[in-house]
Amino acid sequence: MQTALLAVHILVAIAVVVLVLIQHGKGADAGAAFGAGAAGGASGSVFGAQGASNFLSRTTAVLATVFFLTSLSMAYMFRTVDAPTSLMEQGTAVPMTQDALPPAVDNNTDAPVIPAAPESVKSDGISDVPENP
Repeated sequence: MQTALLAVHILVAIAVVVLVLIQHGKGADAGAAFGAGAAGGASGSVFGAQGASNFLSRTTAVLATVFFLTSLSMAYMFRTVDAPTSLMEQGTAVPMTQDALPPAVDNNTDAPVIPAAPESVKSDGISDVPENP
């Protein structure tokens, strides 16, 4: 049902765009009255002098109403889908394997311990350690 409604919504949206692009603006009527229109004026159109604007504007209004209704329907339908409320709920709990565990610390070794930060920083904030090039 949702897929069909989405397909109708997309087709109606394309049709509204096409109908709006086909229609003439209000300024085009003044030019057509003086013979500047195609084929000698507006009377040369398929729908007659005023028939095209009425037909196209009514069709656009109907399609706009259908577009509005499909938008509301989809908003209502997709609202009821249960979705995770946070990023923590979206993640799946993966059991930790032996490979994923951090290595065990061996305290019975004679290996030197590397300090986390240089201790040669003077009280004025200048370090004796040279910067990396």
